[in-house]
Amino acid sequence: MLKEFRAFIARGNVLDLAVAVIIGAAFSKIVTSLTDDVLMPVIGKIFGGLDFSSYFLRMGPIPATYTGSLTDYAALKKAGVPLLGYGAFVTQAVNFVIVAFIIFLLVRTVNRATTLFEKEKAIAAAEPKAEPADVALLREIRDELRARRS
Repeated sequence: MLKEFRAFIARGNVLDLAVAVIIGAAFSKIVTSLTDDVLMPVIGKIFGGLDFSSYFLRMGPIPATYTGSLTDYAALKKAGVPLLGYGAFVTQAVNFVIVAFIIFLLVRTVNRATTLFEKEKAIAAAEPKAEPADVALLREIRDELRARRS
């Protein structure tokens, strides 16, 4: 069983998948920062200074020992107050759209490059290569010699 597992891990697809997961995790942090630190403030400014991450509905009572702000989503969540954080959902939805769009652009570029490569390969295979002049000359000499023998 250990040999089978080693053979499975050594296959290229598994290693490619592992690299993709690691790069994806790093890319996710970049997209999260782009969304949280760049896009959402701009969107918030467009909609009158809104900060989507702080939009929530309280679904239960606040503990008596809680002394923080009633509008601080992170503090209320940490205190164990049941919250419906639809602002955080909007932020994650924007993250998803950004990642999906970037992946779309990446796949589209790869598909175009692959198609172009395949077209060039097909053209190269379809066109017969011109015979070099020295080969044509040697062929003529050969044919002439055959004609003289007959």
